[in-house]
Amino acid sequence: MIEFSSGISLQMQIGIHQVKQALKLFSEGATIPFIARYRKDVTGNLDEVQLLKIMELAKEAQELANRKTYILKTIEEAGQLTPQLKKSIEEANNITLLEDLFLPYKPKRKTRASIARERGLEPLAQLIKKQTRIEVLQEAKKYLSKDLPTVELVLAGARDIIAEEMSEHAALRNTMRNLYQREAIIQSKMVNGKETEGAKYRDYFSFTESLSKIPSHRMLAIFRGEEEGVLRLGIEPSEERAHFLMEREFLFGNNESAAQMKLAIKDSYKRLLQPSLENEFRQTLKTRADEEAIQVFAENLRQLLLSSPLGSKKVMAIDPGYRSGCKVVCLDENGNLKHTSLIFIHEKNHKLNEAEHSIRTWVHEYQTEAFAIGNGTAGRETQQFIQSLQLNIPVFMVNEDGASIYSASAIGREEFPDHDLTVRGAVSIGRRLMDPLAELVKLDPKSIGVGQYQHDVAQNRLKERLDQTVEHCVNKVGVNLNTASKHLLSYVSGIGPVLAENIVNYRAENGNFTQRKQLLKVPRLGPKVYEQCAGFLKIPQSKNPLDHSTVHPEAYPLVERMATDLGLKLEQLICNEKEISSIKISQYADEKIGVHSIQDILTELRKPGLDPRSEVQLFEFAKIYKIEDVAVGMMVPGLVTNLTRFGAFVDIGVKQDGMVHISEIANHYITDPNQVLKLNQAMMVKVLEVDLVRKRISLSIKQANTKQ
Repeated sequence: MIEFSSGISLQMQIGIHQVKQALKLFSEGATIPFIARYRKDVTGNLDEVQLLKIMELAKEAQELANRKTYILKTIEEAGQLTPQLKKSIEEANNITLLEDLFLPYKPKRKTRASIARERGLEPLAQLIKKQTRIEVLQEAKKYLSKDLPTVELVLAGARDIIAEEMSEHAALRNTMRNLYQREAIIQSKMVNGKETEGAKYRDYFSFTESLSKIPSHRMLAIFRGEEEGVLRLGIEPSEERAHFLMEREFLFGNNESAAQMKLAIKDSYKRLLQPSLENEFRQTLKTRADEEAIQVFAENLRQLLLSSPLGSKKVMAIDPGYRSGCKVVCLDENGNLKHTSLIFIHEKNHKLNEAEHSIRTWVHEYQTEAFAIGNGTAGRETQQFIQSLQLNIPVFMVNEDGASIYSASAIGREEFPDHDLTVRGAVSIGRRLMDPLAELVKLDPKSIGVGQYQHDVAQNRLKERLDQTVEHCVNKVGVNLNTASKHLLSYVSGIGPVLAENIVNYRAENGNFTQRKQLLKVPRLGPKVYEQCAGFLKIPQSKNPLDHSTVHPEAYPLVERMATDLGLKLEQLICNEKEISSIKISQYADEKIGVHSIQDILTELRKPGLDPRSEVQLFEFAKIYKIEDVAVGMMVPGLVTNLTRFGAFVDIGVKQDGMVHISEIANHYITDPNQVLKLNQAMMVKVLEVDLVRKRISLSIKQANTKQ
């Protein structure tokens, strides 16, 4: 794919050498996380976003090249390939233009024009197109036959040929495409009789908006309404304007032939061009809306996966419930299940005292350092009960979206084959507090609840983008080689599911890894995979302290030379700010490990193995527990649970998230809530409206934070 470097360089406005080096590394099997971290000097410090863009553009360029090859072969085999057409196809720089050039030669099913050609009307059509002064009716009579018994049918057939040729004219299609982009209007209307059934689409029952301005979330809502049979959708510019542009292109006479051309123009637009372009723009709008929704989901997922971890603490996790009771599990600092039981705290009977006694006993027996309580049904009430015990142990509310899916999944059954769904769910809640990333990778990202129209977008593209996001997060944080599950390991650069399982099996058979190079003993894990993955796998207990850092094994000799030059042992250099600061980068940089890489190495030596995620913070909701407790004008603390293009959802502790419209987020204009908000961010909000019937709460951030 290196042959596409020039075009990619121009599109991205970066050096052609950078693109070539990135594509060369891709061709050698290097992953994006590996290149971004350990080959900065080779690519000129390209980051993961740029590398992903290069990969995607190269893929698009390859697909375009493959399509050109197919089109040229098809037209040549039909004996219709002229030198000029070949040149135009070879120079086409996008798929739309390429398909326009191919359209007249594309094998197609029988059309009205092809039938007219079979009936011998091609000469008449070409004569009319010249728009010379001829007796059109007299000319048409020459073509009367059994299949064409009237002049009207003859002329209609000739116009069919002309109409199809117009609709396949590349220059005209480009002109009309520009018209759509500038002036087309999106219109949606309610399907008769669907007013009650489609009440949630009421805003779109009689809706118009410019194609160039409609936001993606609105477009996806209309598409969904159409899919459900509630809405009818149309996309079209002014018909008069379209006719004018077509007449300007094809009409140059003022005679009988020109009159036939006018009729052909109207037919071509209404029957062929308009439906074709509407379909094209539907696809364009859908693709654009999908990409934006997927980007929103990916960014939310990234933030969620990089949420603050509690770390290696002994946790008591509770999956709350009313009549069915609360499932309690005790986990050790590595997330291993040590105890499970059931308590009843929401029934006013003797079981409340029993529950209190049990909790106090388990806290002592399992040396509990933190409580993790699911934020679903009865979550706030369970939190209130635990806090009332005054155990002086932090109590965290944990978002349990997806925990029930994990409980019933093959992964959940594999991890806890001897326990039921409730136990698995409680364990997941506890582990999610300890390390959100390690636990959430076990779930299908779509079940985590941080998307926008995720079920309406292209599912293959969504999965690809979310997998890339998970991979980015896992490699950014790094993985403990001796505690990571196979699901977490599978996202490490170069590994994948098969090798992840091999690593876990090797660990089970041979005990914990004591040094990184032992990875080479894992079945099917060769030198190339080792190169890609080693720097992202950490061994805290290793004799070599660099094994617990992001310093790549290929750089170990360099770091050891630095220590020797300073008259220090390796252990004395690590975390020694004074000595590290004295190192001259230029003294050690070479073609293999350059300035950027050495800067990263020195940063890592200062704080090896540092988790890039921030520390988890306790958060307290207001003393309100249900939507009926919420009143307009209240100022309450909340946590951001989801971000969309149109606003943010905020949990204020009443089971129903409130909605902050984008206009109520900041005192200045913003186009994306992500510009000022992050998932799990805590802030004060003001209650603007409470709809008990529809269970909706409208909130404002800017009004809660405006100085009175």
